Amino acid sequence: MDTVEELNNTYFFAGRPNLTASQLLFVIFCENTANQLGVQGFGAIVSIVAGLNILPVSGKLAGAIPDTSIASKGSRKLFGNTRFPRPIRLSSVIGGYPPSTLRIKMVSRIGTFVGRAVPVVGWVILASDISQISARTLRDYNRIARGEDKIW
Repeated sequence: MDTVEELNNTYFFAGRPNLTASQLLFVIFCENTANQLGVQGFGAIVSIVAGLNILPVSGKLAGAIPDTSIASKGSRKLFGNTRFPRPIRLSSVIGGYPPSTLRIKMVSRIGTFVGRAVPVVGWVILASDISQISARTLRDYNRIARGEDKIW
């Protein structure tokens, strides 16, 4: 954090003078976001995008979600038809773009499971980043803000 001062019921933070309480919160949020996102954030975004159904495929059954993802295609190529030992079947998430298309299916093939798990891992990392950014922002803001400006 940078120097913090109060002047005429406004705040001075990170070289920005005359900030209102809401502006201070926004500046702290932006600073924490910049500090948090790095390689991990980039990896989350890449895995989410890799899970988007953007590659056309033929031969899908009626009612199936059209197209496939880069992650699914790559993992199926890497693992082929290798299956989990019987009777192991793991749940996998399909769809979700938009959320009304989200479904959970049980699979026995490793490649199918891995391909569908890639975007889920990305969303988990992104959710973790967002919660950490929010917690740090509230902590930092409440350390700086005056009595009635504090949150919780």
